[in-house]
Amino acid sequence: MFGIGDFARLGLVSVRMLRHYDAIGLLRPAHVDPVTGYRSYQAEQLSRLNRIVAIKDLGFTLEQVSAILDEKVSTEELHGMVRLRRAQLEAQISADLARLRGVEARLRTIEREGHLRTPEVVLKNVSPIRVAELSALAAGYEPEHIGPVISPLFVEVCRRVEAASVRVTGPGIAYYQEEDDGSVLVHACLPVAVPAEGAYDCQIVDLPELPTAATIIHHGSMEAVGPTFQALAHWIEENGFRSLGLAREISLHCPDNLDEWVTELQIEVTPA
Repeated sequence: MFGIGDFARLGLVSVRMLRHYDAIGLLRPAHVDPVTGYRSYQAEQLSRLNRIVAIKDLGFTLEQVSAILDEKVSTEELHGMVRLRRAQLEAQISADLARLRGVEARLRTIEREGHLRTPEVVLKNVSPIRVAELSALAAGYEPEHIGPVISPLFVEVCRRVEAASVRVTGPGIAYYQEEDDGSVLVHACLPVAVPAEGAYDCQIVDLPELPTAATIIHHGSMEAVGPTFQALAHWIEENGFRSLGLAREISLHCPDNLDEWVTELQIEVTPA
């Protein structure tokens, strides 16, 4: 038998925590002295303590921990819970890092306010183009929502087009549609030379002509596209135009190093 202090040290928990576990019935002492109230524990109780700590650290409440232990969770099931929780935490970390990068990009935009040179915006006609595309919903237009959706879409549309031996005629195109509930329908496209009526493993869509598009080149990761978009917005307003929809993004150069990406942003405009 071990006193509560020794048992706490062996189990790498605090005495206060053991007393709490006793109070809520999660881990009772093996023996309580009826006179002194001194708690004693057996070495075999370390097994239950280890499970309590492991399950609690996965994010479960103590009430849930008790219910899980009552169901006699096996070691393999615990490993499965750990794998699931690891995946959830990795996804959360990835989302938090993306959000942090977004904040940093916003701060850079704020720092540059009032110091922006006139952006090199070109007005041009964009011809209609036939594309193979795949689409999926993103929760919003923020980079942390768009990025995890559009990247797999492009990988998959490239795979399907290659598998169908379809000839690609230009760089990738992304465009977006706002839904009534605030979500965004993301489209990842590859220009292709195919008849519209053929049967393919993705949608064949004719993107309409943009009679007049205000265009600008963005250099770097799309997570840092905010300042370029905002420079384009300022140019549109200052030159007497209004936009007619969300931008198309043309991936002109996409090496492994995201900082070396080159993307053309196109927004259809009309005189205000």
